[in-house]
Amino acid sequence: MTVLEDRIEMADQDDELTLDDLFESLERTTPEGYKVEIVEGAIFMSPQRDTHWEIILDIVEQLRTKYPRQRVKSDVRVDYPGHLNGFASDVTLVAEDAAKSSKGLWSYQDVEFVAEVISKGTGPNDYGPKKTAYATAEVPVYLIADPYQGKCHLYTQPKGDDYTTETTVTFGTDVDLTHTHLGLTLKTHEFPRD
Repeated sequence: MTVLEDRIEMADQDDELTLDDLFESLERTTPEGYKVEIVEGAIFMSPQRDTHWEIILDIVEQLRTKYPRQRVKSDVRVDYPGHLNGFASDVTLVAEDAAKSSKGLWSYQDVEFVAEVISKGTGPNDYGPKKTAYATAEVPVYLIADPYQGKCHLYTQPKGDDYTTETTVTFGTDVDLTHTHLGLTLKTHEFPRD
């Protein structure tokens, strides 16, 4: 067991609320059409916006040209390293041999790619604590699509709690992922701006 797994396991064993407790409670009270995430113990609910969904769908469709449906996820909970980090990333690609845990969750160790589309209310999480958690979890490729800036930020080569490489492209410019294990080019010319 790694230190990261041990920290998540310890949180589950303490008398404090666990991610499972929090999500179970939230499932009963969250209005339809809202996405719920827990970032460093703070609960965030946000409605799905049209621009947000169009970018997510575009990324998923492009991934589907190379990867089977079973590997591409959207808004599916994955627990990440750190205190109470249960993310429902906009797009997640899991490894070919990934399997759900006994709790029915995907493991962060099997995540090969994450994309987050910025929303006004939760954008600071994507650039801050979520980016830190993804790097700590050694997610090899993290993409932020920011419709307010009209830019994509690509983070690769995780080391510690950050990424050593960042590439920024304007919407309308291809995101070159051929140098990563994804081995594809992501087209952004249809990404809408907000």
